[in-house]
Amino acid sequence: MGSSKQLVENMFKAGGITMNGTNPWDPQVHNPKLYDRLLGGGSLGFGEAYMEGWWDCEALDEFFFRVQYHRVDKMLPRDLNTLKYYLKAKYLNQQTQSRSKEVVKRHYDIGNDHYELVLDKYMQYSCGYWGYGANTLEEAQEAKLDMVCRKLKLEPGMKMLDLGCGWGGLSQFAAERYGVNVVGVTISEEQAAYAREKCKGLPVEIRVHDYRELNDEFDRVACVAMTEHIGYRNYRTLMEVVSRNLKQDGIFLQHTIGGNYSTKITDPWIDKYIFPNGMLPSAAQLTTASQGLFILEDWHNFGTHYDRTCLEWLKNLDATWDQRDSAQYDETFHRMWRYYLSASAASFRSRKNHLWQIVFTKPLHLGEYKSIR
Repeated sequence: MGSSKQLVENMFKAGGITMNGTNPWDPQVHNPKLYDRLLGGGSLGFGEAYMEGWWDCEALDEFFFRVQYHRVDKMLPRDLNTLKYYLKAKYLNQQTQSRSKEVVKRHYDIGNDHYELVLDKYMQYSCGYWGYGANTLEEAQEAKLDMVCRKLKLEPGMKMLDLGCGWGGLSQFAAERYGVNVVGVTISEEQAAYAREKCKGLPVEIRVHDYRELNDEFDRVACVAMTEHIGYRNYRTLMEVVSRNLKQDGIFLQHTIGGNYSTKITDPWIDKYIFPNGMLPSAAQLTTASQGLFILEDWHNFGTHYDRTCLEWLKNLDATWDQRDSAQYDETFHRMWRYYLSASAASFRSRKNHLWQIVFTKPLHLGEYKSIR
């Protein structure tokens, strides 16, 4: 059967990767126990080994691109971690109202100072749009925000819901540039406090509660980078909540990462360290969830733009690393974020993952919806 070292080396060769090779994407092994850890612990063991310094790679994003494009990750034997996450996802609703706050505690509320150093001035933690002549992260995020507003066809005086508003960047932008009244909803107290300060003096109200508690009426609804957190059991619930709160002539824009296949689990390393209880929807899951509630007007895939966005975040992470409190953000945290952003960039480059902006209207909406790019 061969040693674990031989098995791993042969597996990676399928992606043009040589362990301890000379290419920038070839991993350099510092601990020979890595091979056993990868075969025994799967992606979780491999990611934790990187965090602990067991291996390095000059071009980590290129390594992950080759792994994902050539489906090297699919050659790994099923490990106990993957089985555990599959069983949890299958038999439990991981995104109940009480469980939904776990990702806030473990990822979003780790410190606004960290995110200010990584993100742009609007604190956009979602894909930028590298069109309209955008050359910097600031320009790409502003282009994305403007595109969202134009797809929603915002007009002064309208009431807009910013569902999963994060640090309030879209709420601020829509109120300042388009003269709309905005209600932003988040379950993070820290994000809400930041958003309220950011939107001070604007017609913006930031509420802290679960999306399922909404009972209001809006002309427009934007849901940006929240669908990935709610879980497959709640896709229909999200659509029903939006439908209930959207006027009959309203427009709903859903901005979400999506995958090529319907799934009920996420990667064990991502689940443990980055987005607890999250998962990526498929096109089939989203269209099924919207049946009978909405008309699908437009579907825009610009996932390749997320590759560059993630690399810009990674560049900011490294350039500002010394500005952080080392007691709060140690080198393990740094390596964890480098691993996460590199793998994420590669997932979009390999077309494993996508970024979708989907525009819906109510069935009673009459006339043509003219799409915007």
